[in-house]
Amino acid sequence: MPGPPARDTRSLLLRGAGLVAIAVVSGLLWFLIRHDSTPDKPVAQPPAQNTGQFKFTPVAGPEKSTDCVAKSFDDTQDFFKDNPCQSLVRALYTTESGGAKALVSVVVVGMPDSAKAKALKALTEKDGTGNVTDMVRDKTFAASGTPSVSGKDSAYASKVEGTNTTIVLADFYAKHKDKDLIEKIADDALRLSADLHP
Repeated sequence: MPGPPARDTRSLLLRGAGLVAIAVVSGLLWFLIRHDSTPDKPVAQPPAQNTGQFKFTPVAGPEKSTDCVAKSFDDTQDFFKDNPCQSLVRALYTTESGGAKALVSVVVVGMPDSAKAKALKALTEKDGTGNVTDMVRDKTFAASGTPSVSGKDSAYASKVEGTNTTIVLADFYAKHKDKDLIEKIADDALRLSADLHP
């Protein structure tokens, strides 16, 4: 028995192909309407001053340098003469707790290797060995009633991450005294190094 004419077969195939094309285009349009085709933007990380126990407000800096000899004193300055740093970033913050306001100096020193970063930390941990000069001591920052963060009542904290040494000094305004609190503030401020990039 003879089959249907070839022309009818072609017509059916073309109609079928047309319906498939319409279905594909409709599906794509529906997908684009339902889904934003732009890629998701990366979520920005919050600044380190807003992620810990205390909230720190920047008041000066960050100030960047590579001359650690000029920005240090006593034995620490001698250390830098023999072991030049690669970068130095200094900044000041304030924070308040229970009505007491504190000024906090955060310094990040980039050294050539981790051994020298650890040696700097060990040196500045000792009394009477000097330190990196904070922005109050060298009068980079000056305001009425500013405490000396490098005074005898100030708190000290430090850490080493890779080749970077972070040094924190903190003291209260208005001659407030609370040794436990100021030490907690100094320890918490170590995380601020994440915001200070050489």
